[in-house]
Amino acid sequence: MTSEEKANHFESSDDDLDEDEATQYIIEQSLFEYRKLKGLNPSELKVSQDPDEIFKAIKKGDEDALQQLTAHPEILSRVNEHGWIPLHEAAVQESKHILEIIFSASPSGTAQCRTLKGETPLFLAVVYGRRQNATFLLQNGCNPNLQDDEQDSPLVAGANVECESESGTVLFDAAASGNPDIISLLLDHGADANVPLHSGHLPIHRVAYHGHILALQHLIPVTKPCAIKESGMSPLHSAAAGGHSHCVELLLKAGFDPNLMLHPRVRRKYDDERKSALFFAVSNNDLQSTRLLLEAGAMVNQDPISCLQVALRHGNYELINTLLRFGANVNYYSRVNTTHFPSALQYAINDEVMLRMILNYGYDVKRCFDCPYGDSCHNFAPWTTPVIKDMVFCEVITVSWLRHLSAQVVRIMLDYTDHVSLCAKLGEALQKQTQWLEICHIQRNARNLKHLCRLQLREHLHCLGLRASIFINFLPLPTTLKEYLCYKEFDVYTRGSVAI
Repeated sequence: MTSEEKANHFESSDDDLDEDEATQYIIEQSLFEYRKLKGLNPSELKVSQDPDEIFKAIKKGDEDALQQLTAHPEILSRVNEHGWIPLHEAAVQESKHILEIIFSASPSGTAQCRTLKGETPLFLAVVYGRRQNATFLLQNGCNPNLQDDEQDSPLVAGANVECESESGTVLFDAAASGNPDIISLLLDHGADANVPLHSGHLPIHRVAYHGHILALQHLIPVTKPCAIKESGMSPLHSAAAGGHSHCVELLLKAGFDPNLMLHPRVRRKYDDERKSALFFAVSNNDLQSTRLLLEAGAMVNQDPISCLQVALRHGNYELINTLLRFGANVNYYSRVNTTHFPSALQYAINDEVMLRMILNYGYDVKRCFDCPYGDSCHNFAPWTTPVIKDMVFCEVITVSWLRHLSAQVVRIMLDYTDHVSLCAKLGEALQKQTQWLEICHIQRNARNLKHLCRLQLREHLHCLGLRASIFINFLPLPTTLKEYLCYKEFDVYTRGSVAI
């Protein structure tokens, strides 16, 4: 029984129609309407035993052969092993005239036919960079916003593009290739830049990640802030992740917020639960992007893992110095290796340049000498508070592979404090090293008044929340005094690396 006969039967004998038959009819009608909406599907087409003839003619650009072959309409429905019909093959050729021949001879709806990967002729034309072919297909009714079967996106989906292989749209594929002309063409013909993939990414994220600045210039004006907010991430995250400072600069000039944080659902994809675009830049050891973001007002202490900690791991002096100048908290604590003293010291023990950097910017030196054991044996100490349950400085600096550095580290740290007490374990380790006599001399003699005043001033600034040197620079004080407060005489960074 045909669909039309079933419809007549359903209308004339409604009272006698079996309920199952009515349900079956509704399903068939729904499928019929769905196929009409979606266009042809290669799985519904019969594969020819010898489909190569027309495909070879298309590849060769043999117009005479094509004129003869297209006289037989059924040949235009042949499918090769990749699920391509002749129109797909014609869309990727350089000759627009070949495409016109195949298109004009193809049955209605063929332009929306998709390959086994979900690619329409328009999609393939974009993938292969055939702008003239894409223009022709768009002018002849190809829809750049056609949904794929899985409804991952409101645009034609299914291509595997460079670096990423998620279902996307024609516009997404053009974004990955960075062809500004094709992107402009698609936008002019109604491609929607504000509908995300199932992953949440927008086309602007993709061009920013791949560093296609010309394509980015086309997408910035047509991408809505609400769509970016809904995606859960800023294009700045993508540009910083891709390491493209020129895209970061363009986005900042366009007014994108350097402090838009990743949405929690996006953050869960990263083990470190990163939030900021700045963290992406620092993780890539990208000094230029880091500077651009900081100068635009990016907050430096917003991520669960400190940006400064990442920079210290890289050992990049200029990156570390840049973060510190913009107020990075030198007294952060690591969530993984918990210590009684601020964690930054662990990465600077064997490098005086890095060590002096963090000390100059207000590292809490006294915390290192705050040992709960004191003069008692360190093997059986009664831990009394949650704070001192963390690893203490003397336990770290006296391990076998660091013991030879302990005296030099302590000697440097004494430049940034008043009199401190050395616990039994630390004192025992220091006595065996050449710097011990100098350490004893410093400990036994009063520090000069100028240094003590500096310590007091910095302590008062700390109470006001102004411990970082960046705040000292804004004080209405003479330059010489500000430099002294910032330990300028101990700044060895400009003199190069000094290994301890």
